[in-house]
Amino acid sequence: MSQDKKAVMEEMYHKTFHQVKEGEIVKGRIVAFNEKEVVVDIGFKSEGFISIEEFRHAEALKINAEVEVLVESVEDEEGHLVLSHAKAEKMKGWMKLGDSINEGDNVEGTVIKQVKGGFIVDIDGIEAFLPMSLSAFKGVSPGDLLTQRYIFQIAKLNKVRKNLILSRREVAQKEREEVRNKLWDELQKGQTRPGTVKGITDFGAFIDLGGVDGLLHITDMSWTRINHPSEIVKVGDRINVLILDFDRENAKVSLGLKQISSNPWEDIYDKYPTGTKTKGKIVNVMPYGVFVEIEKGIEGLLHSSEVTWQKKLVNPQQMFKVGDEIEVQIINVDKDSKRISLSMKQLENNPWLDAQEKYQVGVKVKGKVRGFTEYGAFVELDSGLEGMIHISDMSWTKKINHPQDVLQKGQDVDVVVLGVDPENRKINLGLKQLKDNPWNEIAQKYPVDMELEAEVVLNSNFGVFEKLEDEVEALVYSSEIDKEKAVALKPGDKIRVKIIKVDVEQMKIGVSAKL
Repeated sequence: MSQDKKAVMEEMYHKTFHQVKEGEIVKGRIVAFNEKEVVVDIGFKSEGFISIEEFRHAEALKINAEVEVLVESVEDEEGHLVLSHAKAEKMKGWMKLGDSINEGDNVEGTVIKQVKGGFIVDIDGIEAFLPMSLSAFKGVSPGDLLTQRYIFQIAKLNKVRKNLILSRREVAQKEREEVRNKLWDELQKGQTRPGTVKGITDFGAFIDLGGVDGLLHITDMSWTRINHPSEIVKVGDRINVLILDFDRENAKVSLGLKQISSNPWEDIYDKYPTGTKTKGKIVNVMPYGVFVEIEKGIEGLLHSSEVTWQKKLVNPQQMFKVGDEIEVQIINVDKDSKRISLSMKQLENNPWLDAQEKYQVGVKVKGKVRGFTEYGAFVELDSGLEGMIHISDMSWTKKINHPQDVLQKGQDVDVVVLGVDPENRKINLGLKQLKDNPWNEIAQKYPVDMELEAEVVLNSNFGVFEKLEDEVEALVYSSEIDKEKAVALKPGDKIRVKIIKVDVEQMKIGVSAKL
């Protein structure tokens, strides 16, 4: 090669070389790329290789696409051209912002990744750091973070070192205040708005209307009676609610859910007049009765006293369970109180209407002992009706302390009808009336002034009861016995007494221990 030609080529080479300066941003063209690198031609003697990780949207790379790169070195130790796309973007960002930003200014950016202690945010090509403590991203899903642009405040700026620290906290607070104020301006009574269930308590649920919280009270959740708000809503639910009332000054909003649907009680008198027979499902069982849902939003109470015509006490918790379907009759409707009284026994013939004819006074009937009180025993008759043997009608002569001294639960007994009161649903029965009254014979057997030995059966405050014979007892009045002697007596002791009074009408014998 001639010296002239060589000189020309060297001159062209140097001209080309001097057109590219280190630290300069130039445009290049993508000539090739793979999973690791992108090859860029900037019109220099050689092409530059850039890591594909520097391209934020690597999936969109195309051959011949134009990109801007920073010339880091025209020739490294191995003679390669060193380029950087990421540094070009960052430098462009700082050049664009220049002196226009200061600490406290707001900038717009996109979160590109999460790192230890916070997030990396892209601000026009500049990678800024957002500390976790200043992010205000609590409750924001990761998917939203990487797809939305946010406004940030510049918390710390070092232009020399090109270091930028951001804060989202103050901006987010201001945004929430703006949203809240806008929402207060829009609120109107009777307005339906969407909301999210934020929390649940025993008395209701708190609903986030989008910056303002409202209370949905348990009584405004459903036309149907509910025991707890969790039966209707759960945290995180999106629901539509009605604005019942609000107080902006005190930041209170009252919400309704049931009011969005029609009130099933509106035409209740027309739908369920007294005497209507209907079917329903048991939704709650209480000791005093069961609540029956006869349609959605309408419940009635079947009181235990309306289950059967029988006098005996009914335990609903033993007879019914939630989910049972039963037939009932409407016996009362109160629209204002939203109460309906139901009955099962009204579906049957009232056996008390025929009780007086069926159980005539003086007739002997059979029954089964079903229970006791201190003053008598309940006996179920063959019709299912219940009568009572008073303790005074269990024996002609013996003092009965408790009905269970004479009868046992479940025992079959013969009794005599003493009286029937259909209006008050009472039948009085007698046990002693199965036998003739023995008191005329007793009066002859134990005449006044007769002396005999008797056994103590009970020592009470007003006297000592003595057994004269089986089933025949007498009372030693406290005035007819020495006080010290009376105190020492106990059941089984025997003392000598004298008959001083026999009252056939009252069926009593009085004796004296003062002989």
